[in-house]
Amino acid sequence: MTVTLADVTAAAERIGPYIHRTPVLTSEFLDELTGARLFFKCENLQKAGAFKARGAVNAVFSLPESALDRGVATHSSGNHGAALARAAALRGVRAYIVVPANAKQVKKDAILGYGAEVIECEPTLAAREAMLASVVAKTNAIEVHPYDDPAIIGGQGTAGLELSQQVPDLDALVVPVGGGGLLAGCSLVAAERQLSVYGAEPAGAADGRESLRTGNRVRSHVPDTICDGLLTTLGEQNFEIIRQHVRDILVVDDAAVVEAMKLIWTRMKIVVEPSAAITLAVVLHNPDLFTGKRTGLVLTGGNVDLANLPF
Repeated sequence: MTVTLADVTAAAERIGPYIHRTPVLTSEFLDELTGARLFFKCENLQKAGAFKARGAVNAVFSLPESALDRGVATHSSGNHGAALARAAALRGVRAYIVVPANAKQVKKDAILGYGAEVIECEPTLAAREAMLASVVAKTNAIEVHPYDDPAIIGGQGTAGLELSQQVPDLDALVVPVGGGGLLAGCSLVAAERQLSVYGAEPAGAADGRESLRTGNRVRSHVPDTICDGLLTTLGEQNFEIIRQHVRDILVVDDAAVVEAMKLIWTRMKIVVEPSAAITLAVVLHNPDLFTGKRTGLVLTGGNVDLANLPF
């Protein structure tokens, strides 16, 4: 199934009653520091603390009534799992979430708090997929893939759609990329608005950049990064959309991410996680691309362990 801008627009109408229309913030200090005019789409203030609420609600509320007694299942490093657990609770559906054993406790607690069952596995994509297959076979639950799913892509793209409505004269858009659901969905909006769209990816999980530049999707890797929301490889459907519409995927190391995270916390007075701060990090490290440009940055989430901050 090919995902289009019409799917993003339909998702926006479907999920509207169940999510926040998050604010867009600016910072004169960060504008001066980067030489760009920055507009931060604050999905860290979204329901369940991350943009993942958008795709999860769209997926669950797209299910027919006849499927609700089966429950839903997924694998997640945290944010998608919490979002799906919340969406399932809103519709009275059971949820089973496969989580890597090394996922942050704050994210496991969020999933449990929404009433879902947490099943732990080894911290590799292969282990996550194998455990999820086992759970689905045992429970007959409907699998909701964390990123490689048309309903997820359409739902995540509503963040970009909202931003383009709130700031209609952007030149560029910067979006974190892990599995690629958000980047793919937002790139559909960016293409229609004729914006330059860039992915932001940690050096310790730079499969997306390699995939985009070689034209061959990396299917597995062993990530090593503080950006725990960006660990997975690009999904198949996501990759095809990204290849069509994304200008480039920009990479920075974890030290740059931590510095950007600190800037956002101290200058903007908002809580973001490393996977969100990476957007500012790539703008800071690529002034040739963004100086003088009106640039939208998606701050994807704010689910951090306050007892274990990286700075």
